[in-house]
Amino acid sequence: MEIGIAGTGKMGSAIAKRLIQLGHTVYVWNRTAERAKPLIDLGAHWVATPQKLSTQVSTIISIVTDEAAMDQVYLSPEGLISADVSKNLFIDMSTVKPAQQQKMGEAAIAKGAAYVECPVGGSVGPASEGKLLGFAGGLEKDFLRAKPILDLLCKRAEHLGALGSGETMKLAINLPLMVYWQTLGEALSLIDHLKLDPKLVVDLFTESSGGPNMLKVRGGMITNALAGVKNEMITVNVATMRKDLRAMLDQGQSLNRQMPLTTQSLANFDKADASGLSSADCTQLLVWWLANGKK
Repeated sequence: MEIGIAGTGKMGSAIAKRLIQLGHTVYVWNRTAERAKPLIDLGAHWVATPQKLSTQVSTIISIVTDEAAMDQVYLSPEGLISADVSKNLFIDMSTVKPAQQQKMGEAAIAKGAAYVECPVGGSVGPASEGKLLGFAGGLEKDFLRAKPILDLLCKRAEHLGALGSGETMKLAINLPLMVYWQTLGEALSLIDHLKLDPKLVVDLFTESSGGPNMLKVRGGMITNALAGVKNEMITVNVATMRKDLRAMLDQGQSLNRQMPLTTQSLANFDKADASGLSSADCTQLLVWWLANGKK
């Protein structure tokens, strides 16, 4: 298959690499051309604008940072839907507000295109191995058209309803994880004075009934962070977590739901961000809390 990728950040690049490794022809566009170079070195074809991407191939996966980036990629004069896209299928995997997916899907459908939102659970590792969890929204016929591609990237991809449904599920699933980072920091503060080996602590938490899958995936990085070992790898940065928490609270407010734990978690993450952790990996939140979470 010929597949276009709009947005070659960490996740977009991992998805593109997987498709290339599976033998598909991949065309890529990114706002910063330099970030696409590793993919080009692997055999991907560079395309100069989103518009040219959507005229070069009929199936495009987009994955961008936020609503503003999505507006630019899709709706600008040289955006993905600025040309004739009546034969195109767009699969957007960005994590944004549900209303944004509704807006973008309606704009694409008005141009005659098929549009499926499918934000995913999982980070770079699962993306590289085709083990993401996909939460799809849109017309069922469009989802069925997208499913063969989603099956290359996801261990499971479920159609959850109309546009916005997938994003709503992604926010709901991510919410306990976001709050867990705060609760884990608080839990660690109770034993900080014991000066235990970070590996032992993480192992015990992982084996406990309260240890989520996240500890199994990121346990090594958490151990290193607590031990003060420098790690350049960024899986999810604090800025992205704050963006997602704000989207969760906005969605809760639209449904007239109280979300006190989420509200307090965001307030603490805001403080961490203000201290300079915006681009830091999520594991650094624990280190920051142990240093700054005292009365």
